[in-house]
Amino acid sequence: MSYLQLDQRVFIKLFFHLRIFIIFLGKTFNILNFKSTDLAEQMTYLDYQLFIRLDTVELILWVQEQNEDKSYNLTKFTEHFNNMSFWCRTQILQQDDSKEREKYMTKFIKIMKFLRKYNNFNSYLAILSALDSAPIRRLEWHKNIIDNLKEYCSLIDSSSSFRAYRQALNESGSPCIPYVGLILQDLTFVHIGNSDIYHGKINFAKRWQQFNILDNLRRFRKENYHFKRREDIISFFDGFSLYLSEDELWQLSESIKPRCSNYPKVNKQ
Repeated sequence: MSYLQLDQRVFIKLFFHLRIFIIFLGKTFNILNFKSTDLAEQMTYLDYQLFIRLDTVELILWVQEQNEDKSYNLTKFTEHFNNMSFWCRTQILQQDDSKEREKYMTKFIKIMKFLRKYNNFNSYLAILSALDSAPIRRLEWHKNIIDNLKEYCSLIDSSSSFRAYRQALNESGSPCIPYVGLILQDLTFVHIGNSDIYHGKINFAKRWQQFNILDNLRRFRKENYHFKRREDIISFFDGFSLYLSEDELWQLSESIKPRCSNYPKVNKQ
């Protein structure tokens, strides 16, 4: 067991079964101690601080070169997305009791509801990718949780080029935090499918397509979020830096439900 003390916080990490206790004035906090709307607001607050730093040139350079040194802010934004997703998985799988795991699943689903309300598709998809990840999805969950996940997953159905998500994005006002991964995918499609030069001249049709894709970044940043920073929640998140690796998450998942189980999977009613 190792102990790491930072200011008034104490983190205790056990091998594989991670336990995080954050102590402020003698109180121990976990995600269930905070209101879902407050957690969603602070996730959005952190996301937006990174989102407003994104430069359109970085996105174009990334599509062309995949050079992290030339796309620093994009790299930080992507890392934040991945860290949040793995942090959510860890929060769920570190719970030994099935009822506690279901409480955490339900909590994250409630947080996603408010993230959607705040037009924060980035954190929404980071959490959804966690809840729908294989180490978590393979476990047995209450029918209500499964039904809710199906509803939330419908937003990112990849059929028809993510039509549901694109429609939701188009109907969103400012401020809004889109899923940058799809923006990069669209830019890559335009870059690969169109040459820079057409009949000896600059291909302005390609430039126009790139402009239309990137103009959403400007539109979504016309207004700001007015959420106040909550130090207790921000400290609790701790940059979403404490999480288990993919292999460790699988080991936790299989300790809950061994892979070689012969009994059929039955969803609880």
